[in-house]
Parts: sequence; C-alpha cells; structure tokens
Amino acid sequence: MLITDIKRVIEQVSRDKGIDREILIRALEEALKSAARKKFGSRIDIEVQFNEEAGQFEVFQFKEVVDEITDEDLQMTMEEGYKLDPECEVGDSLGTQLDATTFGRIAAQSAKQVIIQKMKDAERDSIYAGFIDRKGEIINGIVQRFDRRDIIVNLGQTEACLPYREQVPKETYRRGDRIRAYLLDVLYEAKGPQIILSRTHPNFLVNLFKTEVPEITEGIVKIMGASREPGVRAKIAVSTSDPDIDPVGACVGMKGSRVQNVVQELRGEKIDIIPWHLDPAKFVCNALSPAEISRVIIDEENRSMEVIVPNESLSIAIGKKGQNVRLASKLTEWHLDVISEDRYSQTLSDGYDSLTGLPEVETSLADALYKEGFISAEEVSQATVEDLIQVKGVDETKAASLIENARESIAKAEKIVQNAGNDNGSESLSENHPEEPTEDKSA
Repeated sequence: MLITDIKRVIEQVSRDKGIDREILIRALEEALKSAARKKFGSRIDIEVQFNEEAGQFEVFQFKEVVDEITDEDLQMTMEEGYKLDPECEVGDSLGTQLDATTFGRIAAQSAKQVIIQKMKDAERDSIYAGFIDRKGEIINGIVQRFDRRDIIVNLGQTEACLPYREQVPKETYRRGDRIRAYLLDVLYEAKGPQIILSRTHPNFLVNLFKTEVPEITEGIVKIMGASREPGVRAKIAVSTSDPDIDPVGACVGMKGSRVQNVVQELRGEKIDIIPWHLDPAKFVCNALSPAEISRVIIDEENRSMEVIVPNESLSIAIGKKGQNVRLASKLTEWHLDVISEDRYSQTLSDGYDSLTGLPEVETSLADALYKEGFISAEEVSQATVEDLIQVKGVDETKAASLIENARESIAKAEKIVQNAGNDNGSESLSENHPEEPTEDKSA
C-alpha cells in the first residue's frame, strides 16, 4: 500500500467511524507486531512506530550485543553491532528495520484480524463514551426493526433497544416511524454497547416538561416528583421559590399549550399537575385532588396516613380501580389509606365500645384513654406500661392490668371470628354436597 494510501485510510476511518486517530495508529502498530511474530517467531523483540513525517509504519527488530551468541533471535555479535553503531558496546540493544512487505499472506491475514478487532473495540469504546454521559436524556431515533416484542431503534451512530417492558401499552409502531424515548441505561458488553430506552419511566415525563417549560430549564420552577401509570394517567408535583410565579400555571401554559404538547407525545396520557408542599399532609391533600379531604391522621413511624373524605368524595379520591390514590401514594412516598367519614365514625364508635367493654374500664377511664390517643382495645394491647401511666388515673399496676385485659379481649375476638369462619365453611360445604358424610368432608 502506498504511503499516501495509509494516511488516507487512517483519516477516513477516523472520520467515518468516529474513532480517535491515535487509537487507529496503535491498532495498526499492534497488527504489524502480530504479523512480524507470525513470520519470524513469537520470541523476537519487535517494535513498531508510525513515522508521521514519512507517513508510514516502521518495523524494528531489536537484539542485544554479546561476545558469544547463544540465541540468534535475541542476540547479535559485536561485529554485526559495529555495522549498525560504531560506538556500540556489549549489552546494548540495537534495532534493524524489517521490510513489512515480506511478512507473507498468513502474517498479513493475522494483521488484518487484529486491525478488525481493534477497530471494533475502538468503535465500541467510542459509542459507549458518546452515550454514557447522555443517560437520563430524551433521545430521538427511527424504528428500524422488531426483535420479538422489543423495538430496535436506529440512532444514526448505533442502535438502541426499547424493551417490551419499557413500552407504553397500546402504543404501536411501524418500521420507519420516528420515536422519542428516555435513555435509561448504557451497558458495556463484549458484542458492543447496549443502549436501553424507555417510554414508561417517570423521568421521561419529567424531561418532556423540561423541554416544554423554559422556567424549569432556568431553575425557576422545580419538579419535585412524578408518578405514572403509562398510557393512562400521571401526576407531577412542581414548586417554585419565586412568589410571583405560579408553578402549575407555568407547566400548563397559555390555554394549556405546554401540557398538551406533553400529552400529545404520550399519546393522550392524562396528566395532573400538583403544587408541592413542605407539609406532608397538605402535599397528600394536593395529590388526591380533586377530592375534598376532611382530615388526615399521620403515622410517622410507619410513614402512612389515614385520609378521611366526605362520603360523596370517596370514589373521586380513590379513583377508577384505585388509580388516583395509587398515583398519589407513589408521588408523595407515603402509604395512604382512604376511608369515608361514615366508616371512620363507625371505626371510632367500635373502638370506644371495645374500650368500655374491657373489665374495670368505666366511661371516665375510657374518655381519658381516648383523649391520650388510645382509641380502641387494640391500641391498649399494643401499648407499654410507660405509655399508659401517662393517662390520668392510671398507675403501673392498673396499666399492666389494662394491657393484659386488652390482649385477652383481642385474642378472644379473633378466636370468635376464626370459629365463625370455620362454621361458615362447613355450612357451605354441606349445602354443596349434602349427600356426602361428615367424615368424607374433612378428607
């Protein structure tokens, strides 16, 4: 190959494949080393250098100058050394240039394989480096083909995979369709980087709003969280430190233009934009909108809330198949239990009755326990003596007695329920198989 051809190939491959020129040169140097060893043996000391000025690769074999040769592959005599360097001494390592054109067909084939492998490695590294820093971005591509239920997307420089699990249900694509997705991960694998896309990740929704709402990009409006049931409904919480800015209005846009662009990209997925609040209870109330909330009971230890709503708002708060409360729970990161006022009132009534049903608990003591937060016999059974002595009129002896009585009452109630369940099961079995004898039923 001509000198100008070598330089031209390096430059063209570097440009077309996006591979650094120095990486290509090192790959070719390794290939020539491999070819030389195929020709002259693996024991020889070979060095390959690219001469920038001459534009060619130079191959040198190095040998040590010795008085007496014991290994012809690695040593040369003083007489041979003087021909290369008149000032050489015993122990010096001198190199002689080899003619790369004499390496032969097998050596050339070996060099070709090394070059191909090195180029693949360099291309893989280049693609990985080009995409690993783009994790978390929205990326555009064209549907190229389908691999079972996965979609292979052409990104121009390489391919990406949109797995079936990351696709929105009911969304369909055909070959050649343009597609936008969230760059979920970049995996470094031997066969090449695997770029994983997603259209179901909550951050896809977040990034779509970033592209549509300049205030988010500028940092004036912040997205505090997002939850999705892809293709159906989503919730996004926003806030701002600027009192003159309405974060919800900024995301909705003039006549809903901004949010509609996001909805259109998500193929009609409904989006609730919610004002974030530092107070968890208020944030939960916002997240459950448009339902009206009567009161919220917080359990910090278990990070859960009991949300009481008017009877007419129960279905709105829960949503279709529990969707609204489920999305609100994901968004706020609190476990939410939504109940109606009637059910709550009944629960309170049942709890108070369970207190007054305990031995030695009169109305005044039940009221005192209720006032301190022990609203049922179950609450008392789970309390400690230290907890109960805070109640007016309860000492350590009384507290221990209350706990013991409450536990016995709960155990008795559970046994009654269990027996009732067993009785119902037997009755049901008898109705279905009246002809079967009792002993056969248990079998």
